[in-house]
Amino acid sequence: MPKLKAKLLKHLKSEIYCKIGVSKIHGVGVFALREIPKGATPLRGPRQQREIKIKIKEIDAFPKPLKNYINGFCFVDEDAIFIPSDGLNAMDMAAYLNHSKTPNLRFRKDGILVAVKKIRSGAELFIDYDVSFGETHYF
Repeated sequence: MPKLKAKLLKHLKSEIYCKIGVSKIHGVGVFALREIPKGATPLRGPRQQREIKIKIKEIDAFPKPLKNYINGFCFVDEDAIFIPSDGLNAMDMAAYLNHSKTPNLRFRKDGILVAVKKIRSGAELFIDYDVSFGETHYF
């Protein structure tokens, strides 16, 4: 079996834990396809997404619908937007995680999401936006 195919099959069997679905909390969410053990990294894949810091003024000339999409989908701080290095046509599933003050995932220091407790199959996955992004969110 070719090396790439074997690597993909291993990834599918042992590293796929989640899917996108309709959230009862807010629009779209991420859900467990199977039980996720405490300490697992359920959204980690063979290629890790990076974010590129773009100054807000660098997208000023973009069409308004595109700017609105970027502002609504990407992390924005005072003067910059953090956009996935792969662009916006291929997205990291983590972008669809909803907020909870009792999250079942958290970011490690290396930026990888880890399960803070066992997550049952079918459960929605959450992060605490306030802790993850260092600011207070109101919904």
